[in-house]
Amino acid sequence: MKYLNILLVTLIVSFNSCTNKQATTNEQTKTSMADIAKNYYDERLKLFPLEATANGNNNYNDQLFVDISEEFRAKTKSFYQNQLDILTKVDYTSLSEEDKVTYDILHWEMSNSVQSYNFPDHYIPINQFWSFTLSFPVMGSGQGNQPFKTVKDYENFLGRMSKFPAWCEQAVANMRTGIKEGITVPQVLMKKVLPQMEQMTVPLKENTFYLPVKEFPADFSTDDKKRLTELYSASIEKNIISTYKMMYDFIKNEYIPNCRTSIGLGEVPGGKEQYAFLAKYWTTTDLTPDSIFNLGMSEVKRLHAEMEKIKAETGFEGDMKAFFEFMRTDKQFFPFKSAASVIDSFNNIHNAIKPQLSKLFDKTPRSKFEVRQTEKFREASASAEYNQGTADGSRPGIFYTPIPNPAKYNTFAMEDLFLHEAIPGHHYQNMLTIENTSLPEFRRYIWYGAYGEGWALYTESLGKELGIYKDPYQYFGALSEEMHRAIRLVVDVGMHMKGWTREQAIQFSLDNEGEDEAAITSEIERYIAIPGQALGYKIGQLKIRELRAKAEQKLGDKFDIRKFHNEVLNEGCLPLHVLEEKMNRWVEGQLRINN
Repeated sequence: MKYLNILLVTLIVSFNSCTNKQATTNEQTKTSMADIAKNYYDERLKLFPLEATANGNNNYNDQLFVDISEEFRAKTKSFYQNQLDILTKVDYTSLSEEDKVTYDILHWEMSNSVQSYNFPDHYIPINQFWSFTLSFPVMGSGQGNQPFKTVKDYENFLGRMSKFPAWCEQAVANMRTGIKEGITVPQVLMKKVLPQMEQMTVPLKENTFYLPVKEFPADFSTDDKKRLTELYSASIEKNIISTYKMMYDFIKNEYIPNCRTSIGLGEVPGGKEQYAFLAKYWTTTDLTPDSIFNLGMSEVKRLHAEMEKIKAETGFEGDMKAFFEFMRTDKQFFPFKSAASVIDSFNNIHNAIKPQLSKLFDKTPRSKFEVRQTEKFREASASAEYNQGTADGSRPGIFYTPIPNPAKYNTFAMEDLFLHEAIPGHHYQNMLTIENTSLPEFRRYIWYGAYGEGWALYTESLGKELGIYKDPYQYFGALSEEMHRAIRLVVDVGMHMKGWTREQAIQFSLDNEGEDEAAITSEIERYIAIPGQALGYKIGQLKIRELRAKAEQKLGDKFDIRKFHNEVLNEGCLPLHVLEEKMNRWVEGQLRINN
């Protein structure tokens, strides 16, 4: 009924004068869009309680749905379609500029969400890089976004653990269906899942899920500690250890022997159509896979020329492959004796850029920020990453970096990595948006990889403006990391649409960037696991650079980099076409002001 009421408001016909009629309609439509956005977000969090927890909403912290079941998929598809139907009845022309942005985001999100159900991705619910079976232990460890501060918090997670076996049983059923339909995870990836599963089957008191029991808050009573210890012990044994053992046995004995040996999504039924959709979804553009591939090849060529210049500047004698090998192996790039010294080095980078940040940004997040080592149970297969904090400051933004062996941690591109994953990359983009309470709530938490990762990659180019990249090796590292993202456009499309092998993609990367073979192999397997995701970085970066160049050219000496960055960030995460339209309007507005 509430959606009907919203629509009725927009259809009310006033019998006042034409002027009053238009003013009233505009005000009603404005209110309607606010209600639509609020109702969408409120209803969404009921369907996706894990998302609510990640966003700092604790109303559903005990809930966990089997979101890979046919019933849940049907329910959520209907939800998205209903939201889309509501939008079609809104008078777009009468909306304010701000409400048009909200409308455009919602329309893009609903349309793509409905279309996503055309593809059976629930048949492949687990991989080595991005799976609920990997994220759930982070929550259960007490180091993730699931709070463990009160007795109620502990009881909430007991509720989630009790529902975990049902999710895994559905995953097994889906994977069996996938075997029959010829839609499976590549065998080479599933072999990497086995040790991840095995780590969750260790004895109770060594188990990741037992960590909150070892770290009860000091104000818990003796009785509560005793009761919760007993409940957690029983639940972990029954719902966690035994379930992961079941998953391990199924994957090892039944699933892996029946997994496909091909790697590209284009090799499974309907896979090429699905990849074309994923390219659109992850880039928020209408670029075709072929055009993305060609763009990637062009960027690889451009960056290779820039890297040759820096190699010459260092005085190194030898070709690019030899230079890559030098940077991968020379002892000067391996100064660390402990994980703490790696963390300290990142904090030193932060201290180095702090005095320069105000020259490029006049808005900074209120939220705290930390650098942490990635947890041991997922460190072996993890990449550096950023986990957003909460608007109330109860959880800081965290830059995680895996340090399985400090003596083998290369300083190569550390400055660049910090700019991307931390400041002013993901921390600024995420937290300035989350802290912006003037935005509709769903817009404070929505994520588009092309914008979010594009912004982070764009900020890598700000190093010299921020007073770093003085060391040519660090600047070469930055170019190599940009090359890394350009290579993604080539190998991702190559593997999923053009029949490239895993080995061919690895070799192309080795020929053009400075990472070692182990790191490149892990990255290539990531692209195999999540087709299209890696495309957004470079596409988004190029769009933001294009928008900056356009603004600089049109505004001349009136261009203010701080205002430009504010404008890019102040509306939150946007599909690229929405961002471009918004920035074009901003430039025109600046021209009017200055003229």
